[in-house]
Amino acid sequence: MIAYKIGDSLYLNITNRCTNKCSFCIRNFAKGVGGYDLWLEKEPTTKEIIEAIGNPENYKEIVFCGYGEPLLRLQVVLDVASYIKNNFPGIPVRINTNGLGNLIHGEDITPQFKGLIDVISISLNAHNSETYDSICRSDYGEEAFYAVLEFARKCKNYVPKVVLTVVELPEVDIEKCKRIAEELGVGFKVRKFEKS
Repeated sequence: MIAYKIGDSLYLNITNRCTNKCSFCIRNFAKGVGGYDLWLEKEPTTKEIIEAIGNPENYKEIVFCGYGEPLLRLQVVLDVASYIKNNFPGIPVRINTNGLGNLIHGEDITPQFKGLIDVISISLNAHNSETYDSICRSDYGEEAFYAVLEFARKCKNYVPKVVLTVVELPEVDIEKCKRIAEELGVGFKVRKFEKS
């Protein structure tokens, strides 16, 4: 399943790969969400993704969010977003990401979002590096937490709306996370822990 609808939004599932192995990830409990099987047999091409979208005007937004980290396929995200913005400029494009794009690519990728991405939702998931490391189990260790903060800071220069999100877990201090978002001057959203 490359494209799947939830509410009025169309979500694009472009990879199974991820640099984190979060303890709360839906992948640990189910093969998909909302009745959709999101395990990909192979990663779709840009052309296949565009075909799966159909008419973007049927949706209130297009969201890069699937079973893996979309920014592992940065060029594909940019190419599909360019297609949408060139042909359907009024349709908002959002990326849901773990915020490790700059670490993954070894450079600041955020300038490439300018004019293509309207909203970026970044998984903060913890109030400090130790908690982040214990629940997100990133390939990058504790460095990942600080990379997420820096990524959010840089996204503000190029993306109109930046939101940090956290999952409601007993070990996560939601108030401290909220303060981090406030200090960065970005939005904040709490997500429910769901197993299906």
